[in-house]
Amino acid sequence: MSTTSSPITADTAPCGRVVDGRRHQENDDEGLRIDDRTYECGCRVIRHEYHDGSVRIKTIRHDGKVLTDEHSGNHEA
Repeated sequence: MSTTSSPITADTAPCGRVVDGRRHQENDDEGLRIDDRTYECGCRVIRHEYHDGSVRIKTIRHDGKVLTDEHSGNHEA
């Protein structure tokens, strides 16, 4: 599994603010991909792509409100 973490500079967070943050990505050789963006304001965007190609994207505002929780395929959390 490969893992990378990198800074985000002046990106628009889910709340609409333009802030910095961190992006964490993980990949394995079988198709699992994780992309987690955390912004300085506290907002997060989490994207999981599973081995079967299904995807889950969850967007959370800095106050904890879930803005979107999208699922495709067989992976329902």
